[in-house]
Amino acid sequence: MIFAHKIALDLTQDQEGYGRRAAGTARFTYNWALAEWKRQHQAGDTPTAARLKKQWNAVKYAHYPWLADLHRDAHAQPFTHLGTAFANFFRHEADYPTFKKKGVHDSFSVANDKCTVAGKRLRLPRLGWVRMREAVRFTGTLMSAVVSRTADRWFVSLAVRLAETPPPCENQAVVGVDLGVTTLATLSTGEKVAGPTPLRKLLKALRRGNRSLARRVKGSANRAKTRRKLARLHARIACQRADSLHKLTTSLVQRFGTIVIEDLHVKGMVRNHHLARAISDMGFGMFRTLLTYKAEVAGGRLIVADRWFPSSKRCSQCGCLRETLTLADRILQCAACGLVLDRDLNAARNLEKLAWASGEVTPVESGALADGVRTVSETLLGEAGTTQSVLLYTS
Repeated sequence: MIFAHKIALDLTQDQEGYGRRAAGTARFTYNWALAEWKRQHQAGDTPTAARLKKQWNAVKYAHYPWLADLHRDAHAQPFTHLGTAFANFFRHEADYPTFKKKGVHDSFSVANDKCTVAGKRLRLPRLGWVRMREAVRFTGTLMSAVVSRTADRWFVSLAVRLAETPPPCENQAVVGVDLGVTTLATLSTGEKVAGPTPLRKLLKALRRGNRSLARRVKGSANRAKTRRKLARLHARIACQRADSLHKLTTSLVQRFGTIVIEDLHVKGMVRNHHLARAISDMGFGMFRTLLTYKAEVAGGRLIVADRWFPSSKRCSQCGCLRETLTLADRILQCAACGLVLDRDLNAARNLEKLAWASGEVTPVESGALADGVRTVSETLLGEAGTTQSVLLYTS
């Protein structure tokens, strides 16, 4: 089982300069490989990432001598990423790969055998020792390291293969979770979890920043300064939303062995321009993504109700189905049994009943994230991320 821990870095001015050059090199190499892939495909050839890398290695220092100032991992890993992108495209799991843009997901990879972790310090090639804001929280084998930049902050994502698999969830409690716009999540137990709504709270500052950016002269230092300030604000909004969703999903998988949610069509929901901002601010898609992998890790059950399951229209007490229900109807009043209940709570209870009525529920096995064949060198991490030894596994 592999977990990734993303940690903020404290870089010096020289280290930050090298990070920008390395990220730019990775972007340039990826775009070169993608352009060459397209050219060879149009010519009738069958390009592969391995052949493109071999072709790149034969000409890179002759055509681009400045690459010698950077570690080779910065312009070697992009070929692996391009191969993965095309593999996902051919499996219809992603769109056709596109060219990378400066300032959008700037990052570069470092091989795990070239990294050394010691407490709150990380040693990287050409950068030396870098200070981390916290130590690695996982104990196991270091698999990879990716240095990235968000706004004007730098992070490292360390993928660690856990030394011990977490024990499976033994809690047999069942809960239905109904997501909403006014309240992020309503549980069948009666609990309501309010969303952080960071976009709504910081929307005034965001609009002010956009107006300020529009008044700046293109290419000026003040425009660049305003762009960095606006990027920090966007990053703050994203971090607040992610933090809230992480806390909620972690609490759910720790307290309940079976969780039932709806299969929401988020892309279709955001087409409603009156609710698009509120829906996006809640982060429905991220909620399902986090809950899916955390349920797998905890060994719990995650049941996704059918998209057309009438969780809101059906009475949770007698099962009577209401013909029409608008967004303005926040209270369900059943004409058959007289039940008067909050709309979201009624939907959550119907989702919980769906779990009990289903006789084909299969536990999500934590083995879904089990170890695969180890074909790379691995750096072993001990307590608090201290490097202990380097091992080599082959298939």
